[in-house]
Amino acid sequence: MITDQHMSTDSGSLSPGLLVDRANHLVQMIAVPSLVQLVLRVALAVPFWRSGMLKWDGFLRLNDTAVTLFSDEFMLHLPGGPYHFPAPTVMAFLSGSGEIMFPVLLVLGLGTRFAALGLLFMTLIVELTVPDGWPIHLTWAAMALGIMAHGPGHISLDHLVCRARSRGR
Repeated sequence: MITDQHMSTDSGSLSPGLLVDRANHLVQMIAVPSLVQLVLRVALAVPFWRSGMLKWDGFLRLNDTAVTLFSDEFMLHLPGGPYHFPAPTVMAFLSGSGEIMFPVLLVLGLGTRFAALGLLFMTLIVELTVPDGWPIHLTWAAMALGIMAHGPGHISLDHLVCRARSRGR
C-alpha cells in the first residue's frame, strides 16, 4: 500500500489511467479518419476490381467465360429456387462494368457514396448467388455502409470538389 501511494505521487511514474490515455492518443494519431476512409475505399474496391478484370477481353468486350458464368454456373438462390439469371449477357456486362467503374470511383473518391451504394447492391446480388460466402459479403456490406455513412474523407476528389464549390459561392 505504501508503495502504491508512493508510485501515484511520484512524478516520474505513470498511472494506469495516464497509460491508457497515452495509448488512446497514439491509436488516434495512427487511425486518422481521412486515412481510415481512404483505406476503407481501397479495401472495398480491390475485390470487385479484380473480379471485373477477369470478365473482359478488351474495351467493352466481354470474354466468353463471363457470359458462361451468368448463363450456366451462377444461380440466384431465392425462395423456390435456385433460378438462372435473366438475360445472362446483359447481367455479365452490367456486372463487369460495375466491377470496374465503381472501384475506380471509390479509389478516386469521386461520387463515392453512390459508388459504395452500387457495390452494396452488387454485394447483395453476389450473396444471392453464393450464399455460403456470407462472411466476406458481410464485410463488403459493412465497408460500403461505412463509406456511405461517413463519406470519402479529405483524401478524395469529392472533398476537393466540395471545397471548390464552397469557394465559388
